[in-house]
Amino acid sequence: MRITTELERLAAPVSTRDHFQGQSNAPLTLVEYGDFECPYCGTAHRVVKAIQEKLGERLRFVYRHFPLTQRHPNAENAAQAAEAAGARGDFWPMHDLLFEHQEALADEDLAEYAASLGLDGAEILAEMELGTYATRVREDFSGGIKSGVNGAPTFFINDVLYNGESDLQSMLVALAEAEHRE
Repeated sequence: MRITTELERLAAPVSTRDHFQGQSNAPLTLVEYGDFECPYCGTAHRVVKAIQEKLGERLRFVYRHFPLTQRHPNAENAAQAAEAAGARGDFWPMHDLLFEHQEALADEDLAEYAASLGLDGAEILAEMELGTYATRVREDFSGGIKSGVNGAPTFFINDVLYNGESDLQSMLVALAEAEHRE
């Protein structure tokens, strides 16, 4: 039996501060540390959607920001735009829009996406300029580092680092194994 080290466990437990879909008492919790500009995260987004559809109420999905700004210059602002939308009750619609339009994440695009959700794009850009949500994004990133995250996407299943492939079948197998362990 493989023993999980502290660095392979989620350092910051899931809490009410997190953005999540599903029931808080679901038997499975899938946490993703992601980057809106990362193409691998874009692929993982589609996989997570399929997992959610397949597992339904048995899964709680949590998204945390892990912008890799050295490689993805728009990732930080995209994360802040998602947080700004979240402050207005629209985190998940913005989350989905950002992943669906990864090739267009400049500030003017972010304002357009906000407007398409009925939000004030100029106000969201102003908040990004002020760094209103920068601390929140940094907290997610820091929690990822403390949990051993060094790239995106990185997943945790029921607080344990998932080291497998990010394809649908592999993740479903790992989730089923985790559910049977509980």
